Amino acid sequence: MLALEPGLQEAGHRLWDELADFEASQTAEAARQLQGELCRLSGAWNARWAAGVRVNGEYGDDPLEGWRVIGPRLLHPITPEPVDAKIKELLQLWDKRQISPSFLLPIHGAGRFRTYSFRRELPPEWFDSPFYEHFYGSRGIYDAVAIGFPLNANAESHFGFYSHERFTDEQIALYAYALRGIKWFHRRMMLSQGLLIASSPLTATEQRVLTLLLTEVNEKEIAGQLDLAASTVHQYVIGIYRKFGVRSRTGLMTLWLNGAR
Repeated sequence: MLALEPGLQEAGHRLWDELADFEASQTAEAARQLQGELCRLSGAWNARWAAGVRVNGEYGDDPLEGWRVIGPRLLHPITPEPVDAKIKELLQLWDKRQISPSFLLPIHGAGRFRTYSFRRELPPEWFDSPFYEHFYGSRGIYDAVAIGFPLNANAESHFGFYSHERFTDEQIALYAYALRGIKWFHRRMMLSQGLLIASSPLTATEQRVLTLLLTEVNEKEIAGQLDLAASTVHQYVIGIYRKFGVRSRTGLMTLWLNGAR
């Protein structure tokens, strides 16, 4: 890996220290801090985190080999495009297993720490395709780079960054350096989505309840903050415990503080 200038290394170390100061219930805020600071240091204009989850070990003719992207979070939300004729056409191509090579980039090297980017690894003709123009070019995305961090055989954490220009080797090295040293935070991101060890992903309401469970508020106070009945919150809590295979709030906190095994 390309050696970083001492100043960038120190910036990475400060970022690690800042992340460690966030409470377990502040995972979303910590992620925004991480994404925002790395964008500032590299000149990227947006960042995304997403979970890579292998949902089917018997993938047959699935070109993604059972992997799916779940729970994406953008630093700066982008207004979604309407489902027009072009997107419908792309969906039809997917049904025929004819998909964009950009979808395959995260699959290469799955199971090991890696970086991958558009301008380094996709053929020049792809950037003239309607797919690139519709989903990236029209949104000001000239290049994208991502870092894949495997957490077990079926779950990976992926941080991605978007730029108006081609990413340099030093910028990519910065991302790799900063994100390689915080396995605990990749794990926490997955846990916050109920994706690393939970029996099934959390619903949106379960995620909100979970965030408050990781603080000192009781179930009655959670109900008040979420405008739900206390009995409803209790059922959500029981469901969250069941998904994570724990019996109490203490067991849940242990997963965040000590890491899943």
